[in-house]
Amino acid sequence: MDTAQASAVTTKTITFRIWRQDDPAKPGHFDEFKVPYVKGANVISCLMEIQRNPVTVEGKRVAPVIWDAACLEEICGSCAMNINGRVRMACSALIDKLEQPITLEPMSKFPVVRDLTVNRDRMFDALKRIKGWVPIDGTHNLGPGQRQAPVDQSVMYVLSTCITCGSCLEACPQVTQDNDFVGAAAISQARLFNMNPTGKMNSEERVRSLMGPGGVQDCGKAQNCVKVCPKEIPLVTSIAVMNREVTKLTIKDIFFQDESPKAHGGGPG
Repeated sequence: MDTAQASAVTTKTITFRIWRQDDPAKPGHFDEFKVPYVKGANVISCLMEIQRNPVTVEGKRVAPVIWDAACLEEICGSCAMNINGRVRMACSALIDKLEQPITLEPMSKFPVVRDLTVNRDRMFDALKRIKGWVPIDGTHNLGPGQRQAPVDQSVMYVLSTCITCGSCLEACPQVTQDNDFVGAAAISQARLFNMNPTGKMNSEERVRSLMGPGGVQDCGKAQNCVKVCPKEIPLVTSIAVMNREVTKLTIKDIFFQDESPKAHGGGPG
C-alpha cells in the first residue's frame, strides 16, 4: 500500500497552457505541457522543468519557453505575467494554490518580445518623464543630507519598495499599448522623490510632468492597481496626493501667473 501511494505521488503531474509567440509580428498560440508535481513548487520552477524538456502533451518537441526572471524572491519584478487570467509574480505563485490547467500569458499592456517576455520601456520612460531621481552631481562632498522626519521615513520606505514589475499598469483599465498614461507606479515615484528633502528642489517639475496628456488626470480611479501590487504600496493614496498637488499648481498658475514686464517697471516709460 505504501509503495502504491508513493507511485501515485511520483506520477502526479501539473498541466500548463503557455502562450507562445516567436516575435510581435507573428501570431501566437498555446502549447500544453505536463510537469511532475512537486509540493510547494512555484511557477518559475515548473517553467525551468519545461525548459529542460520542452515536449508538449502531444509528444512534439518545441523551442524552450522564453520568460524573464532574476531574483526569484519577488524583488527584481521581472517575472510578472498573467497566471490564470490575473497578473502576479511567477516566483511567488505556488502551484498548490492555482487551478489546473495553469494558463500562462504575457502581460497585455506591454509589447511582446517573445513568449512570456515583454518590453517594459514605457515604465522607464515614465520615470524619465517624472524625473524619478535626486539630482546631485556627486563631484564634491556636500556634507550630511537634511534630516528626515520618522513619519516621512515610514511612508517613503513603503513607496521605495516599488520593483517596476508592471502589475499596476497591467491591471489598469486606463492603460493601453497605444496611449501614454504614465500609470500608478510613476505617479507614486513622483510622490516619493517629492518627499525627499533634497528631491523637493525639483518638486514643481515633477508635478508639472503629471499635468499634461497621459498625466494623473487620466486615472479613472478604478483602484485595480493597489489590489495587484505585490509590495502592497498605497498607490491609490499616492495618486490622490499627486492629484491634489496638480490641482494646487493649476490654481497657482491661474491666479498667480507672472504679470507683464511693464507692470514690474521692466519696459520703457
